[in-house]
Amino acid sequence: MKYIKIASSALNGLRGLLLFALVSAFWGCGSPSGKPDAGGIAISFDDHFIKEWYQLRPLFQKYNAKATFFITCPDSLNAEEIAMLKQLEIEGHEIGFHGTVHAKSTELMAAGGPKGYIETELEPGLRHMHAAGFKPTSYAHPGGNHNDRVDSVLLAKGFTILRDVAISRRKFKGFQLYAWPPRWMNAIYYAFDGEQKVDALMIDYDEVTEEEVGEAIQEAKENGTALMVFGHEPLYSAPENGKYGFNVSFLAAVLREADQQKLKFYTMSELPKVK
Repeated sequence: MKYIKIASSALNGLRGLLLFALVSAFWGCGSPSGKPDAGGIAISFDDHFIKEWYQLRPLFQKYNAKATFFITCPDSLNAEEIAMLKQLEIEGHEIGFHGTVHAKSTELMAAGGPKGYIETELEPGLRHMHAAGFKPTSYAHPGGNHNDRVDSVLLAKGFTILRDVAISRRKFKGFQLYAWPPRWMNAIYYAFDGEQKVDALMIDYDEVTEEEVGEAIQEAKENGTALMVFGHEPLYSAPENGKYGFNVSFLAAVLREADQQKLKFYTMSELPKVK
């Protein structure tokens, strides 16, 4: 029994250390400091909802906002979608890359090494992107899955910023496991320090509230940082039939608040370039 108690105590201590490390990584001991008057917001969107994103143009134009669109499965791009993406690019938005097959990068790396990963997930999609006239310099990890080996390959391929996923809420079988206030999640604020590996807060349906994002926007303004957020498909009602995405009215509220707070709108590739 004595040994069981010791083992249990050690396990609890380990759990405490892991929790502390996790909290420190996201919450820290205070918000990161950026650059005076550089406070802003970097909005991005993932996957292949091109027509749906294109329909948001009037909303972006209303607030003079720009965003980054991370494209996956570019081999399926048709002429109409390419024209839409080019128009978005003309209007100041960025076209980024989200992988060829949207697979788990760590599994591809483990199975085929850097060569297999490049030949499966990177080169085929990039060839299609280049053929369509796009030269992406930003990359969003599919599913937020990656490790240092994956990152090193992506940086060597010329990507200047790699975007991961940060989640404010986590549920399991309908039960909420945790809820972190975004204003305390240091990882989602860009401090204009040249960092190339970043996290963005997911704003899909039921992931975060308007009030919480409003507080995060205020945090970015006060500290001269850029709040990074992202979503998937634009939705006009609660998601059904396995759909996932953000409510358009929610995005409108984010843009309105950012505009009222006079935040700058950044594309992802612009962030490391700010001096």
